[in-house]
Amino acid sequence: MQKISLLILLALISLSSCANRKTNSVNSESLTSNNNLPNTDTITLANGCFWCTEAVFQQVEGVVSVESGYSGGQVVNPTYEQIGTGATGHAECLNIVYDTTKVSYDDLLEIFWATHDPTTLNRQGNDVGPQYRSAIFYRSEKQKQIAEAYKVKLNESGAFAKPMVTTFEPMTKFYKAENYHQNYYKENGNQPYCQYVIRPKMEKFEKVFKDKLKKN
Repeated sequence: MQKISLLILLALISLSSCANRKTNSVNSESLTSNNNLPNTDTITLANGCFWCTEAVFQQVEGVVSVESGYSGGQVVNPTYEQIGTGATGHAECLNIVYDTTKVSYDDLLEIFWATHDPTTLNRQGNDVGPQYRSAIFYRSEKQKQIAEAYKVKLNESGAFAKPMVTTFEPMTKFYKAENYHQNYYKENGNQPYCQYVIRPKMEKFEKVFKDKLKKN
């Protein structure tokens, strides 16, 4: 299990806000956690603006699919507008299906903790609210135990200047975000937000984790 350097973390975190993003009125689609592909597993992570985090994990070798969505709240089939109020309890998160023969759960946790600030409570940069909390929605006790042990080691190692506040929450329901949120960076790469916020973050990520990138 590799130690994440604080310098790497600081290089990857953007202080720009995602809160003023364009919205529409399309309702989110409720998804279950079914995953019938061979040699695959699913991890659900919340680490800030999902436009940025989706783009990161889509580049990782062994990741089969990434969906942006919402989890951890009490409102059924929430919309982006509802999530943005911070009152639903949901977090913006990613549902990541990955090939266990190509990338490990530990590898994905390493990328997760290196590409956001897990020491700020309900905040990532200028994005503030519980919808931007650092959280792992575990699907089994094994996933929970591995993540908890990893967090303890990172705290003990001094990788971060402050204690980590990442929460471990049981997965109950994942709601797919509205269609315009999916593959956002891939489909809107020329937009100013992508050029000035997501692209620099991606370039830094690709340099630090070049050994974990997809080959094509």
